Amino acid sequence: MKEKEPLISIIILNYNAGNLLTECVDSVFKSNYNNLEVIVVDNVSKDDSHKNCKEKFQKIVLIENKKNLGYCGGNNVGIECANGEFLVILNPDVVVDPDWL
Repeated sequence: MKEKEPLISIIILNYNAGNLLTECVDSVFKSNYNNLEVIVVDNVSKDDSHKNCKEKFQKIVLIENKKNLGYCGGNNVGIECANGEFLVILNPDVVVDPDWL
């Protein structure tokens, strides 16, 4: 009997990433690994990229910071929210291969 795959939390920090964010999230959801959660943390983007991403991928957890917390601070917000046994931090300009996990 196959053991259940551990939950992996994918944290993506966004700041005005435009279409790169949705391309990143799309590639993550096309992964061959299924037990994952995607957390997008937005650092007060003005381009609505985070809202467009949530509209397209309703399954993501979207955290909208009240102020720009910078790279470390923004990722720490995502880490605090994560439920996974393992954490992965991705930049929004990354497109992953289906077998990356």
